[in-house]
Amino acid sequence: MDLSFKQQKFLSFVQRYTVQYGQAPSYEEIMDGMGFASLGTVHWYVNALTHNGHLDRSKGPNGKRALALTHEEPARPARLPLLGLIAAGEPIEALENAESISVPTPFIHPDNFVLQVKGDSMVGDHIQDGDYIIVRKTAEANPGQIVVALINGEATLKRYQPTNGHVELHPRNPDYPVIMVHKTDHFKINGVLLYSFREY
Repeated sequence: MDLSFKQQKFLSFVQRYTVQYGQAPSYEEIMDGMGFASLGTVHWYVNALTHNGHLDRSKGPNGKRALALTHEEPARPARLPLLGLIAAGEPIEALENAESISVPTPFIHPDNFVLQVKGDSMVGDHIQDGDYIIVRKTAEANPGQIVVALINGEATLKRYQPTNGHVELHPRNPDYPVIMVHKTDHFKINGVLLYSFREY
């Protein structure tokens, strides 16, 4: 059975945590790591993925670390280039370097890259200071998508909102103002957010 994008993200989190720590995550750790608001959401995903054969509750339904992937992916983690820091508060330059970072296998693609977030203006979307984001390189985005935008040569991470012939870049923290892109600004979209994660 084909998985939804969110189900694949859930499985990738379980796999990545298990490889890194040698044991499956608890439901509480999944809730925190995935940014869910309640354990009920975790139970919903576990039930759905167990039903279609992708997860196994090897210690029974009440085991603290009962989850196991039924089809193990290769243990060696996949990697994408880490191109530097991007501010989620005020625009800064994204610094290019030759580093790489482990990411879930489904996100490996020639057009994908990783940035580390600096700042807290996107906390409403569960993107915190120090998190990593996987970005698909593209010059186009749909309204409401989170984008890496370049404004006068500087990069920032915001929600893209084209409005009445101009562009607004919206933070997800009320302490930060909306960025208005004027006709005199040099503006382009450099990529759209696919996934965010943090290292433990």
